[in-house]
Amino acid sequence: MYAVSDLLYALFYYLIHYRRRVIYENLKNAFPEKTEKEIHRIQREFYRHLCDLIVETIKSVSISEKQLRKRAVLTNPEVIANYYTQGRSVVTIGGHYCNWEWAGLSFPFYTDKKFLIVYKPLSNAIFDRFFQQVRARFGTIPVAMNRAMRELARLRNECTTIALLGDQTPSREELDYFVDFLNQKTPVFLGVEKIARATNSVVLYYDMQRVKRGYYTYTLYTLFEEPKQTAEYEITKAHVKFLENIIKREPAYWLWSHRRWKFKPEHVKYKR
Repeated sequence: MYAVSDLLYALFYYLIHYRRRVIYENLKNAFPEKTEKEIHRIQREFYRHLCDLIVETIKSVSISEKQLRKRAVLTNPEVIANYYTQGRSVVTIGGHYCNWEWAGLSFPFYTDKKFLIVYKPLSNAIFDRFFQQVRARFGTIPVAMNRAMRELARLRNECTTIALLGDQTPSREELDYFVDFLNQKTPVFLGVEKIARATNSVVLYYDMQRVKRGYYTYTLYTLFEEPKQTAEYEITKAHVKFLENIIKREPAYWLWSHRRWKFKPEHVKYKR
C-alpha cells in the first residue's frame, strides 16, 4: 500500500505539482517567520503525508477491526466513559489533521453509546454515499450538517457523542464569523458552539498524532464542561486555538492543499 503512496508522491510532487502554489502560499502566510528552506521542507513532508492519507482512506473500505485497533488508538477512553457515567453527552472536535477518517472509523470501539459524525455533504452524490457507507462500517452514524440539530433533538434522552471537524470552510452564504487562525482572518462554522450550548454537552478536543507510518494515536482533552455558561464565541475561539497549537507542533500533517482562506473579511459581510 505504501509503495503505491511513494509512487503517488513522485507523481504529485515532481510531475503534476498538485496544488503546489496553494500549498506554498498557505504555508508562507501561516508561518511568515520560517525560512524558504523550512517552508519547502514542510511542503515536501505534507505531500508524503497526503499520499499516505489517500491510500489509507482507500484502505478504509476493507481494513479489519483488528488492524484498525492497532493503527488508530484512543489513549484515554476513560474520559468519555466518565462523562457517560455522569449522564452527560459529549461533543468532540477535531480538524483535517493526521488521519481524521481513521479516528472517526475507530471511535465506536471505545464506547457502547451512539457515535455520530456531522459531515458536510459532497456535491457528487455517488461519492457522498460511498463515504457515508465507509464511515459507518464499525457503527459510526453519519449525519448531514443540516440534520444535526434535528437528530440530536430525537436523541435528547440518550447519552451520545457527536463529532465535528472544526476547520471546514463555510460557503459564502454561511459566513457568520471570522477568527485569527495561523496569522490570518479565517471564517469558521459556529455549529460546534451552537450544538454544545443547545444540548449542554461536554466539549472535548481530540489531539491526533502520527506515531509512525500508518499508525496513529488520539487523546481527548476537555475544553468545557458547562458550555451553557460560556460567553458567545468562547467555544469557537478555544477549539480553533487548540487546533492551531497542534498544527504548529507538527505542521506537515494538516490539510494544506485545502483552499481554507478563499474568503476574506473585506470581501463578505459577516456578523461580529
